Amino acid sequence: MYKKEEVYDSKIIDSLKEKYEVILEEIGEDPNREGLLKTPERVAKAMQYLTHGYETDPSEILKSATFAEDYNQMVLVKDIELYSLCEHHMLPFFGKAHIAYIPNGHIVGLSKIPRVVDAFSRRLQVQERLTNEIRDCIEETLKPKGVAVVIEAKHLCMQMRGVQKQNSVTTTSAFSGAFMESEKTRAEFMNLISVKLS
Repeated sequence: MYKKEEVYDSKIIDSLKEKYEVILEEIGEDPNREGLLKTPERVAKAMQYLTHGYETDPSEILKSATFAEDYNQMVLVKDIELYSLCEHHMLPFFGKAHIAYIPNGHIVGLSKIPRVVDAFSRRLQVQERLTNEIRDCIEETLKPKGVAVVIEAKHLCMQMRGVQKQNSVTTTSAFSGAFMESEKTRAEFMNLISVKLS
């Protein structure tokens, strides 16, 4: 059964803390400086939190709140805040996910969809794989008539280093079932995620 908890593993924290002390020294800092005394432990805890998705089974999140329901129109949850770490530079990327599915006899509690996003995004990721993983999890667990996922994100590895393009946004999409087969259904989804409620 899925249960949300924030628990730190003290052995992992101690191990990471030692490594971050070495990193501070290697970049020319003094880990014994007053402002940095607790930094290795803080960073160790932050890293464990930012990657806690490895400890979570996203399909169990969906299964914990799945209900039989005779509803066969699109269900859309949009503007889901998303924070992840790029696996190439371990720098953040962040943005919004828009997710829809067409039920096939079962619906899921609406809060579970953002939790699935969180479970996959709190790992070292690339946006393309993250998009597919969310789609596949919903597809395989709920067996709906179709799934649509669009993610829009800004990547600090592009904004802080390298090409340094501060205003660039990366958009990825993944569709299955009715969203793949019907241009009309896909267009309805794209229209709905672009409309802002007043």
